[in-house]
Amino acid sequence: MSVFKDHKISLKDVLEFIPEALLSHLSASTKVDYYSKVLHGRKIFYLLLYCIFDNEKLSQRTLEDTFNSSGFKALFGLGEEEKIRRSSISERLSKIDSNYFLEIYEQMYERFSELYSKTEIEKYNLIRVDSTIVADTCNKLKEGIDQKSGKKLVKFSFSFDGILPSAVDVFTGQKYSTEDNALAQAVLNQVKKEDHHDNIYIIDRGIQSTRTMKDFEEKLLKFIIRSKENRKYEEIESFIKTETPIKWDDWGVIKDSKVKLYTGKPIQNKRGNIHHREEKVETYFRLIVIKNEKTAKELWFITNEFELSAKEISDYYRKRWDIEVFFRFMKQELNLSHLVSLNKNGIEVMLYMTMIASMLLLIYKKVNNLGYKTAKRRIAMELRDMITAILIIFAGGILQKSSKLKT
Repeated sequence: MSVFKDHKISLKDVLEFIPEALLSHLSASTKVDYYSKVLHGRKIFYLLLYCIFDNEKLSQRTLEDTFNSSGFKALFGLGEEEKIRRSSISERLSKIDSNYFLEIYEQMYERFSELYSKTEIEKYNLIRVDSTIVADTCNKLKEGIDQKSGKKLVKFSFSFDGILPSAVDVFTGQKYSTEDNALAQAVLNQVKKEDHHDNIYIIDRGIQSTRTMKDFEEKLLKFIIRSKENRKYEEIESFIKTETPIKWDDWGVIKDSKVKLYTGKPIQNKRGNIHHREEKVETYFRLIVIKNEKTAKELWFITNEFELSAKEISDYYRKRWDIEVFFRFMKQELNLSHLVSLNKNGIEVMLYMTMIASMLLLIYKKVNNLGYKTAKRRIAMELRDMITAILIIFAGGILQKSSKLKT
């Protein structure tokens, strides 16, 4: 048996965060089990969660074999007579109400975030927002953003608070091929769920639209966006009031100003063609430009936050790297880039379940002070140990009998 004496929390402790009462309530309210005889919402939930943790690469065939194994049935209290086929899993993923899994994810995130200390709440009001693209390699994706190659892709946009993924969106519409549309919509979707807007959204160069920034300002949404260099602006006031350079490490501030930005206004001519006329947006923003003394590299930031120092703005932006680490973890350890289902509903179900698994794993990792790979490996070991213990009990405490029951 794998006993990690240095752990402060076990997998069993983490699994207790799963709201069983909520699973039952949502099964009724979403009618997720209305047409199902075997693959009820709760069973699908635990099947997907188990397989995400216990497999390097997930497939519908893996889901079939896992559900039909005695070990899985023993661990989650299923009847030995229950059997399913891969085709049933495929159909169920395509039709089961994805909102069932979304609500579980949102409830679990809310429950976990309530455990943040006051210091952490202040720290994690920085929401990193970014997207990643998943393309189907076999050209069978039913809904997606069309590419010139003829393939379709799906865009996942995530919000990450520094510890856990706070929101996720699935985009398959063509308009969301541009990050200006996808990231803006992801931010607005998250804001709709909040009672307050104390967050500062940290975004890389995906959003460059001045109109989007103006919309954020009008909605009282604070943001820090890395801008493209040398964009056109009108300087209203410089905040650099001293000749003494503002420096830290190898960086120095070369501009910190209140500005107005320009945008392109679409105009249709008599022939029906569209061209863009330059137009100044009458909204105040703050432009900060810092330069690296060794490499001469410049970073341009646009924000509507006027209270923080230029260094604080720069430091906050650098925390955006956390979401890049999170993406790498999701792709390498939780198979985010692999599509188990090829229709949008099934993709949503798998994404929400991956987010739930990631939260459980991240809590396990954080409390036990582990790396990503170690946390995933030890969770899988603890899962197998839990099954072994149950099977030994079923076999009357005889290990030889239990080994036969595992298959």
